[in-house]
Amino acid sequence: MKPVVIFRHACCEGAGYLGTFLAQQAIPWCEVRIDKGEPVPLSVDAYSGIVLMGGPMSVNDDLPWIPPLLGLIREAVAEDVPLLGHCLGGQLISKALGGTVSKNPVKEIGWGDVSILDNEVARHWFGDLQEFNSFHWHGETFTVPEGATHILASPHCTNQAYAFGKHIGFQCHIEMMPEMVQIWTQQWQADIASSAASPAVQSAELMLARVEEGCQALHTVADTVYNRWIQGLVRDS
Repeated sequence: MKPVVIFRHACCEGAGYLGTFLAQQAIPWCEVRIDKGEPVPLSVDAYSGIVLMGGPMSVNDDLPWIPPLLGLIREAVAEDVPLLGHCLGGQLISKALGGTVSKNPVKEIGWGDVSILDNEVARHWFGDLQEFNSFHWHGETFTVPEGATHILASPHCTNQAYAFGKHIGFQCHIEMMPEMVQIWTQQWQADIASSAASPAVQSAELMLARVEEGCQALHTVADTVYNRWIQGLVRDS
């Protein structure tokens, strides 16, 4: 089987639990480390699926790797190679498909409930689940691309996820591991401090208080989503 390729845009925002899940399923995967200057592949042909992780930059920034990556996303849709976007990744997919990414009304940092919308596409990805406690770290939000279905919302950010066909894009982070939460709260203390007035921003202490339990519950949700996503992977003919 061709590997799943995972695009890493920041050293502390790697595959997370998704890497663990793929290993458990004996699905090969590789990384393109954008943060290390590794080039965007010229084609999707070598991959069974494409995953885009988070990062502190904006998809609207003038960065040299963004245009070729947007082009690769469009090629993946055309070739029916499944896409999975986490946070920045969901924003990249939206922008590639004609959506817009703009400032969210408030920054959303920490644990917070998301609601699963009552539609057939949402049930396809989440089964009978109606809500779950996810992890958030963003100041921007995407629009739902044309042809996609809105499937998740939170009180502080309406567009938390969308899906179409084999593809799904998240604003929230379902891939979190306890060590990731610890690193983020240390590395981005200034982001927390500068956004403390937001009703959707938690302190580092609160984010870490029950981090093992929170991540374990989130992994249960991720298992459902990731199991559905890998059904669409391109299989060798």
